[in-house]
Amino acid sequence: MQEKGNISIHTENIFPVIKKFLYSDNEIFLRELVSNAVDATQKIKRLSSLGQYTGELGDQTIDVAFDETAKTITISDNGIGMTAEEVKKYINQIAFSGATEFVEKFKEAKDANEIIGRFGLGFYSAFMVADQVEIQTLSYQEGAEPAKWVCDGSTSYEISEGSRTTRGTDIILHVNADGEEFLNKGRLQEILDKYAKFLPVPIRFGQRTTSEPDGEDEEGKPKYKSVEVDNIINNTAPAWTKAPAELKDEDYLAFYRELYPYSFDEPLFWIHLNVDYPFNLTGILYFPKLKENFEIQKNKIKLYSRQVFITDEVKDIVPEFLMLLHGVIDSPDIPLNVSRSFLQADSNVKKINTYITKKVADKLAELFKSDRKGFEEKWKDIGLFVKYGMLSDDKFAEKAADFCLLKNTEGEVYTLAEYAAKVKDIQQDKAGNVIYLYTNDAAQQDSYVTTARERGYDVLVLDSPIDSHFIGYLEQKTEKTQLKRVDADVIDKLIEKEESKKLELTEEESKKATELFEKAISRENMKVHVEALSESELPVTVTIDEFMRRMKDMAQTGGGMSFYGSMPDNYKVTVNGNHPLIKRIVAVDDEAEQAQLAKQAFDLALLSKGLLTGSDLTNFVKRSVSLIG
Repeated sequence: MQEKGNISIHTENIFPVIKKFLYSDNEIFLRELVSNAVDATQKIKRLSSLGQYTGELGDQTIDVAFDETAKTITISDNGIGMTAEEVKKYINQIAFSGATEFVEKFKEAKDANEIIGRFGLGFYSAFMVADQVEIQTLSYQEGAEPAKWVCDGSTSYEISEGSRTTRGTDIILHVNADGEEFLNKGRLQEILDKYAKFLPVPIRFGQRTTSEPDGEDEEGKPKYKSVEVDNIINNTAPAWTKAPAELKDEDYLAFYRELYPYSFDEPLFWIHLNVDYPFNLTGILYFPKLKENFEIQKNKIKLYSRQVFITDEVKDIVPEFLMLLHGVIDSPDIPLNVSRSFLQADSNVKKINTYITKKVADKLAELFKSDRKGFEEKWKDIGLFVKYGMLSDDKFAEKAADFCLLKNTEGEVYTLAEYAAKVKDIQQDKAGNVIYLYTNDAAQQDSYVTTARERGYDVLVLDSPIDSHFIGYLEQKTEKTQLKRVDADVIDKLIEKEESKKLELTEEESKKATELFEKAISRENMKVHVEALSESELPVTVTIDEFMRRMKDMAQTGGGMSFYGSMPDNYKVTVNGNHPLIKRIVAVDDEAEQAQLAKQAFDLALLSKGLLTGSDLTNFVKRSVSLIG
């Protein structure tokens, strides 16, 4: 039997066009061919289980081998095989009809996966790396004859009697000059690790080491004896394919290490996903210990379809805030050759997105209720993630309101509702607003924190990279509540009460104090105010307006406030007109001594704010020594 023919196609340049559009993703040829081999293997197993195939299944392993000398890559399976008629149907007609459509419409396609998936070109991705492709196949059907198909990348093909003696298919790629990078064990291993690491059928990978010539083939080309090195490279039953009841904690941790062999930290906990309606989805999502710069942690969730790796860009399947998680999602409802436009439009993808959000929220709520102490201990690592979720997803935020925690400078932890109840009376101002005081650097702002604590006020610690945004969220979601950083003003101004202090300086003394400190400061970005405060307050306090500072903080963290980010810091210098030191400075007759004391009091305020540096700090130290002496 021998048949030559031409594939019905409208152009002679189909393969150069395919190569041009797929070249940047040329490694996916191996994913496509190995996936086809897996499908063929699973089909014969299915037929056997249904009693439609009664022969021995035998070894189900798929072999991937390369021969550097002969410049071939071979993918062999013991699957369902094909007859010559099936080869003509599936290889010549169906695939090439897709190729014809591709030539007519390729300009609309945006990426390689879309091209392959849309136009049925999976098998023909082989021609990205090969100038000739050969198929040797034998169908499982009783009495079937082996068939051989050869194509050199033109529209011509040849079908003849094949040499295969056992059921299954060999795909032999005769690698072209552009594809020689794949005649390398390390390169092929890298691709198999990426796409085939968890395929459900064993994959054996090895190098065929050519030794000596062994005659010639039917086309007169030399044949070689070879030795094949066997190595099963995949885990056919990864943890996510098993029922949660089958797995222990050590199994989940072992799988995490399998996914991320170079990760030094173990995950905090995990969620096993398993749903079959209204869509099919399995997977395991791990909560990692988040680094301060959480952006670099993204793209750690891997998307699979029937255990075949698709992508780690899962933005449309997984909500934005859950991109911080690690793990695996597997859904047969997502096609292997998925495109971004498909992910954005598909209704199943939207359902999966919603389902995952709910599962994560439910898991966190369960952990909080069952072991609050353990949850609080993990808060340092998961707080950033929870806040990010509340900011970006309203449905998650509704559930998270019950387990989102606030921590104060004393190390005490409260839910949002518990904290509101704690401070609602003592920290209510005269306008009826409840003021949440907070610090983003408790050590640097210690003097301000101490003053607030001495008044009986509570101070929260909000020091994560996302807290500048979360503060606004809390104000928006909590009625009649404002958040003010503890160093945004003097304490009596941060929480203004009905009773007001009387200024003990006369109008003339107050004017003199203003002039003294303006002269001692001599900075354009600092404005002096003499105010009536408690004697227990510091004599001089330097603050920056809460609103302006908050806008600048958000600008620095990408909050879209770039206008504020470029504005200079403007400080308020509050001189406490009721403090004994200020009264003393105003009463001093010697102008030089008066100026020196004013400068010293101002520098003390800068020092407590962390703003005294360089020569100003040196001069302050010298002046302090002089005053002590």
